[in-house]
Amino acid sequence: MKHNMIGWFEIPVNDMNRAKTFYEAVFKVEISIHDFGGMQMGWFPDRGNVVGAQGTLIKQNTYVPSKEGTLVYFICDDLQNELDRVEASGGKIYQKKTQISPEHGYMGVFIDSEGNRVALHSNN
Repeated sequence: MKHNMIGWFEIPVNDMNRAKTFYEAVFKVEISIHDFGGMQMGWFPDRGNVVGAQGTLIKQNTYVPSKEGTLVYFICDDLQNELDRVEASGGKIYQKKTQISPEHGYMGVFIDSEGNRVALHSNN
């Protein structure tokens, strides 16, 4: 089976409720919380048979939020919409909407409510 290289992502959090509230506000989605014996996961919605990796917020003592670690890119229709909701939701803009190139669209980066650096990508 052929597939893209990324199969799953996990974003570390210290406060699951705060992180859930932040991501629901920024992306206008509902995140479902699941507890697996002390490890909490906040699942991003499954949009069915579409391109892209699934992911979760995760709270467990071995996961530490950081803006220096791996960078996750969320695909958006126009990332400015999500960036416009970041600060009101408790995050900070790290890099404003920036054109990568005419062929590759735009990117932007924010620091989430937990201190993680997270990126956005859109063609518009």
